[in-house]
Amino acid sequence: MANRGLDRALLLAAALIATSPLLAGAQEAAAPPPVQVDLQQLFRDGGVIGYIICGLSLAMVALIFEHWLTIRRSALMPPGLAEDVHRLIVQGQFKAAEDACRARPSFLGQMLHAGLGEVDLGYGAVEKAMEDAAVQQSARLVRKIEYLTLISTVAPMLGLMGTVWGMILAFMEFERKANPQVSELAPGVYKALVTTLFGLIVAIPAISAFAYFRNRIDELVAQTALLAEHVFADFKRALAARRRAERGARKKPAVSGLAQPPATKRPPAAT
Repeated sequence: MANRGLDRALLLAAALIATSPLLAGAQEAAAPPPVQVDLQQLFRDGGVIGYIICGLSLAMVALIFEHWLTIRRSALMPPGLAEDVHRLIVQGQFKAAEDACRARPSFLGQMLHAGLGEVDLGYGAVEKAMEDAAVQQSARLVRKIEYLTLISTVAPMLGLMGTVWGMILAFMEFERKANPQVSELAPGVYKALVTTLFGLIVAIPAISAFAYFRNRIDELVAQTALLAEHVFADFKRALAARRRAERGARKKPAVSGLAQPPATKRPPAAT
């Protein structure tokens, strides 16, 4: 009896092993095919709002490329400009230094040109003029990259608007049909979410690029301001030495006057 039970168990196990590939094949055949995303169909499903968001994406790419070329060290601080202006300032050729700044318009050139216009009023006026120019130029750069912030805000809002409109159209099926099937609502919901996807795809790199260029502007502005101060460093020291010399020249006559008392008149000799 024990041998018969063992034989039956072995036969059952062999049958299961033999039929398991068939069962697995049947399950694989019954499984639905994987979903494949068609990009062209996505663009068509996005509709007019999707094409508008695609236009914003092209504008974003163009802005990033333009900022990459213009917001860099060689563009804001042309090589050799600081050395040429410093040499001309040391030689006292302020007019030639202004011409050199105008010949190479840049962030550094604007700062140095503003400072050279106030050299007759002393270093304090030169420093104040350069600070004002730096604030003006940095604000211009920041305003230029703010278009990326605008795109990162408008794109997802357009996507949300497209999604809301698509959901409205999808749920209007409930009004036309008593008991609509889920399969009838799914295409409308799917199309409604496409514009939100497009908006997020544009907004994420736009806000990331804005943060990158904002940090880059802050770094380059600080470096440019420091370089401009170094250009006028010898001019500042020369003015300080001249003032010390003038104060010393004013003190010498007073000291010499105290060291030599006025001569007293001798009384006339008695006759």
